Parts: sequence; structure tokens; C-alpha cells
Amino acid sequence: MSTPTHPPVAIVTAAGRGIGAGIARELADAGYRLTLFSQGPGIHDLAAELGAGAVQGSLTEPDDLARLVDVTLEQHGRIDALVNGAGHATNGDLLDITDQDWHAGLDMVLLSVVRMARLVTPHMTEAGRGAIVNLSSYTAFEPMGAIPLNSSLRAALSSFTKLYADRYAAAGLRMNSILPGFVDSWPEDPDFLARIPAGRYATTAEIGKLAAFLVSDNATYINGESIRIDGSAARSL
Repeated sequence: MSTPTHPPVAIVTAAGRGIGAGIARELADAGYRLTLFSQGPGIHDLAAELGAGAVQGSLTEPDDLARLVDVTLEQHGRIDALVNGAGHATNGDLLDITDQDWHAGLDMVLLSVVRMARLVTPHMTEAGRGAIVNLSSYTAFEPMGAIPLNSSLRAALSSFTKLYADRYAAAGLRMNSILPGFVDSWPEDPDFLARIPAGRYATTAEIGKLAAFLVSDNATYINGESIRIDGSAARSL
């Protein structure tokens, strides 16, 4: 596996705020050249702060994702890492969720990752190296009735993560998923806080540091994993 001789290049999607922005800041601190992607115009402000490139578009629009990869390759010539940020699907009572909402959630949570993998994998394979991290949720292993659509699709994402790792590990590529619990980018809820033995929400910086570790050469033997970072909130083994 070859080692890049220049600062590595990473794409971060859904990077406009919250966890995605926290991951972008940690990667910038680690020396990555970044292209940031988000639907909102605020992505340009964050990019200016971090000295990064920015592409505005939708996770559910394949043409926007293709444009993101093209812009990154035009500016930097390669892609060493990809962090797939996460949108939030519509939820409701289990059997009240419409087919349309199920399809929209699938498009956002799972197919955006599949599409990005299709786009970057040939370039990473040619380079003989590459790392992908998917932002998921601890509800992949500990489904919550309040968010059944997200819980179901995050479980599917963990399966895809393992399948990708099995398929492309021999080519020098890795894919892992991060499964946060409750994070301080969301308003604190006393009921949720009571579930966390650590007694606090995670910070976006903590999630970002894990992402930065997983795409780094310090994690080259970690592949196909779904790693919880939840302050021990999950009860399943």
C-alpha cells in the first residue's frame, strides 16, 4: 500500500453543522485538504474558516454527488478519505410511516453512501489505498421506537459497511461506521440524559476525533466495523 507524499485529501458530506462540521474541523487540524458538502449555503462559511473547498448540493441527488467528487479531483488530483455525513429521515409511529417516507429515507441514509462509494472507489483502488467512514447511530444496534425508520436504515448501513470491507480490503480500502449516541449538537433532553452512564452528551469534537483516527494510518487494520461512541448508553453487547 503506497503512502501519499502530500497532505491527504478528504471529502466530508453533510458538513454544514453539528457532527459533520465537528468532523471537518478535526480533519483540518490533522492536516487534511478538504472538500466540504452540504445543502445549506453556510457550508461556504465553514470552508472559508478551514481553508477548504465547498460544494453545495443534496445527498439525495446523484448529480450533486458526482459534481462533488469531480470538483475534489480537479482541485486535488486524488481522494484519500471520505466521511459520509448523515441526514435524518422522517419518522413517526411504526406503521404510519408512508412508503414515500421509507423511500426518501433509504435515499438519504443508505443510498447516499452507496453512491459515494461507487464514485470514489475506482480512484482509491487505483491509488491502492483509501478510507471511508460513515456517520450512523447507535440505534443501528439498539433500535428506538421513536425513530423506527432511522433505526432500520442504520442497521442496513452497518451491513453494507461490512460487505464493502469484505469486498475491497484486498485492494487497500477500508470502510467503517461510527455509531454516536446523544451528541451536544442537539438540545439536551433530561430523559435521554438519564440513559447515559457518563452523565453527559458527547461533543461533536469527540465524534470528529474518532472519525479522524479511523481514516488515518493509525487504523489500517480496523475495517468493516460499526463502532459505538455513546458513553455506554447502549445496553446490548
